[in-house]
Amino acid sequence: MKLIDTPIFILAGGLGTRMGSDTTSQPKPMVTIGDKPVLWHIMRKYRQHGFHRFVVCAGYKAHVIKDYFLNYAALNSDFTVDLSSGSWEVHRQHHTEDWKVTVAYTGDDTQGGGRISRAALRHMLPTDDHFGVTYGDGLTDADIGAEYNFHLRKNKIGTVLGVNFPSRFGEFTFETPEDDTATDFTEKPNLDNNWINGGYFFFKREFLDLLNPEPDCILEREPLRSIATTSQLAVYKHRGFWQCMDTQRERDILEKLWKDDIAPWGRK
Repeated sequence: MKLIDTPIFILAGGLGTRMGSDTTSQPKPMVTIGDKPVLWHIMRKYRQHGFHRFVVCAGYKAHVIKDYFLNYAALNSDFTVDLSSGSWEVHRQHHTEDWKVTVAYTGDDTQGGGRISRAALRHMLPTDDHFGVTYGDGLTDADIGAEYNFHLRKNKIGTVLGVNFPSRFGEFTFETPEDDTATDFTEKPNLDNNWINGGYFFFKREFLDLLNPEPDCILEREPLRSIATTSQLAVYKHRGFWQCMDTQRERDILEKLWKDDIAPWGRK
């Protein structure tokens, strides 16, 4: 697969409080699916489509992410340490990853827009005309390379992966939003025309002008709304697999798919 130098910014600084005990000692993107952090699964998915440059926007417990990548070779290799001199030698690497990973501390309490702005100011190259953004907790079988090509063809400021997320519950219909008496009930609502933010974005460099490094800059508010209301946000529609990992239940779903070797985002 030909390497694509477009940088991918991964938002990996949130607290992940809904995950319970799994995030008391580590950030949510480091919660494992199988024996690898969900962050690794996301990066592996991008690499399947040619992307190899990653900027991890770290915050809460950033040292866990830094330690993971600083010690990646040792964690995935046979090695010998000379305790008298402190030198060490890797004998055999048990991995094939050729990623270039930058871990940027962007503040413990910074919102997504501020994280991207801070990391881009320090680590985006002058030659980077486009960049990608994703959250550190969502997996999909979408063709990210095709989404990127769609983004280039559409020539909009931004592109987002739109996912057709199925409802797990019955849906009530009301005459008006204020009513408390239902007029209809659908056991399995047809959501064919309902699309939600799947969290895999591509932007032109000029989108950075709508962000700022302040901790209260929220990506999904003024920045995204401003390009949507000016018809500058394209939606790459995907009807296949997509799953976020906000709760322990959702983590268990992803874990079972990986354990059974039927994970749509990539096999073992």
